[in-house]
Amino acid sequence: MNSLLQSKIEFLKGVGPQRGEFLRKELELHTFGDVIRYYPFRYVDRSVIQKIKDINPLTQYIQLKGQITGFRQMGDKRNKRLMATFKDETGEVDLIWFQSVDWILKTLKPKTEYIVFGRPTAFNGEYNIPHPEVEIYTDEIKAEGKGLQPVYSSSEKAKKKGLDSRGILRLVKTLIDQLKEKDIPEFMPAEILQRFKLISRYEAMVNIHFPKSELLLHEATRRLKFEELFLLQLQMLKIKSNRGKISKGFIFEKIDNKFDKFYKENMSFELTGAQKRVIREIRRDTLSGRQMNRLLQGDVGSGKTVVALLTMLMAIDNGFQACLMAPTEILANQHYENIAESLRGTGLEVAMLTGSVKGKARKYILENLAEGKINIVIGTHALIEDTVVFKNIGLVVIDEQHRFGVAQRAKMWSKNEKPPHILVMTATPIPRTLAMTIYGDLDVSVIDELPPGRKSIKTVHRFDASRMRVFGFLKEEIQKGRQIYIVYPLIEESEALDLKHLMDGYESISRAFPLPQYKISIVHGRMRPADKDFEMQRFVKGETQIMVATTVIEVGVNVPNASVMVIENAERFGLAQLHQLRGRVGRGAEQSYCLLMTGLKLSNESKRRISVMCQTNDGFVIAEEDLKLRGPGDIEGTRQSGGLNLHLADLVNDGSILEAARTTAQELLEDDPSLSQPHHQTLLRFVEEISKDNIWSKIS
Repeated sequence: MNSLLQSKIEFLKGVGPQRGEFLRKELELHTFGDVIRYYPFRYVDRSVIQKIKDINPLTQYIQLKGQITGFRQMGDKRNKRLMATFKDETGEVDLIWFQSVDWILKTLKPKTEYIVFGRPTAFNGEYNIPHPEVEIYTDEIKAEGKGLQPVYSSSEKAKKKGLDSRGILRLVKTLIDQLKEKDIPEFMPAEILQRFKLISRYEAMVNIHFPKSELLLHEATRRLKFEELFLLQLQMLKIKSNRGKISKGFIFEKIDNKFDKFYKENMSFELTGAQKRVIREIRRDTLSGRQMNRLLQGDVGSGKTVVALLTMLMAIDNGFQACLMAPTEILANQHYENIAESLRGTGLEVAMLTGSVKGKARKYILENLAEGKINIVIGTHALIEDTVVFKNIGLVVIDEQHRFGVAQRAKMWSKNEKPPHILVMTATPIPRTLAMTIYGDLDVSVIDELPPGRKSIKTVHRFDASRMRVFGFLKEEIQKGRQIYIVYPLIEESEALDLKHLMDGYESISRAFPLPQYKISIVHGRMRPADKDFEMQRFVKGETQIMVATTVIEVGVNVPNASVMVIENAERFGLAQLHQLRGRVGRGAEQSYCLLMTGLKLSNESKRRISVMCQTNDGFVIAEEDLKLRGPGDIEGTRQSGGLNLHLADLVNDGSILEAARTTAQELLEDDPSLSQPHHQTLLRFVEEISKDNIWSKIS
């Protein structure tokens, strides 16, 4: 990496120590390199100035030139907003701000010529522009004339320090004016540049900020997106390759008595083709002599736990112990009961170790794990404690792995002389592009079919006005002997959100379903663990017909008799969470239902989420939609996995670039695994430099 780009931000002309400290804290700009990678989020052609009369229902964004003729404030406290009348020669339009009202009043002046940019919206037949970008129409802007001008994201604090989009633009221009081509050296091998017709790195950096034409902006964007994804894939594939060389694994040579006996005598069902395929993939891993690091994806109810259990039996047949780590006591207990019941009569000892296991019981488990008498232990974070010693741990299964921190998961590596094989499982389907990026250093298996006989869950949307009809339907299901979940997003009333909270809901449900005919459990995250478990167990045993709960039941409750999931205020949940909650039903042979309850007023995004849920039960389709709606940064668990650190690439729209980047990185490493060939030396140095800050875990 070039030393000029490593210069501290305060040494850039126009910054200095105080501004430098502010830029570090507020915008995370530490060096010249951070500034050059602070890319614009859009561009404006200053020559295209439209008229207010041109605003119509199809207008996405508009740029206007005119004056503010007056201000008026509306509402008070939380509902306070500022409205300004903006006028050009063709008409008037209101500009509206809901935040920073006092600062805007101080900053913007009537009878001053401004350029306004924003997205028009219609209210009561009149157009307005909420939170527009406003700047004085200066001689500098007039001089810019034609051409694409960059617009940079900022913050309210930064704007008050003179670092709005135009202030950041000045810093970027100051930097680019002093940069030479040697300051942004090319590291990409010539054959890759030629194959994909990529412009040079220097040319790309200049044109991403100040494009000489739309074509050059397109080429700069394509080059830098490819670069980001190529470097990311190259790093992960190198980690994966090195792990295969360095991390020697235990070899599970035998498929012996324990596996065969369970498979032939204890399993009352046939494995699906997908389950068999995954077991073959795991078998290959455990025979290879390398440590297995495999991610197992499968929708709710697809049979991941059976695959995990069969893998544990492979370990036991070869003289090893196995453990399963779950994020909550509820889920750990669920796994323990299922696995212990499945292995009844096999002579294998299964134990459960969580934070609530104390005294003699804990001492017994610790002693027998150390002596090798316990074959399988199932638990929570308690399993990574230093006091937990195995005689010969060969396999670690981690369920809902995104809920564990990097350091916590990595601790399992030190539990044997060689690291045990790792199988991480998730019931949150991950879109292919995201899986390639987040888990590119793991091998990925997918169970993409449900066991035969499972009926698809019917999902319907109901408004609050239909509540009495919904209650009637629930009573019909209860009369058939079924059980019901009713889930709320909040525990207590919130001033900011007009939601039916859990306690209000519980009271209204108690009135509609009175004792002694109906019995209701209530569960939420603020209950003591013992009380929560007591209520859970009452529902599991069928002693209560309705469970009123928060999302604490998203993971870890398996009640095949539960046939209806009612989700209150469904518009407040993300797609992934709605799908997880729906997966709590549909576990038995009977037809199951998911009812999405909402108010009448729904945003377009909420309508889309509800529509997707009603149209499909396919978790991978839902995950793709979730990625489109929310972006990769918000998908559950990705932030714990090392961070994407993508400035330009978009995993929703840049799948083809990602595929090309990954294939290219694979081919390059196959040809030169250590990047030792002379024409790869610059690339090697660059990768080593950026890898210094990389926190990809051994168990991603």
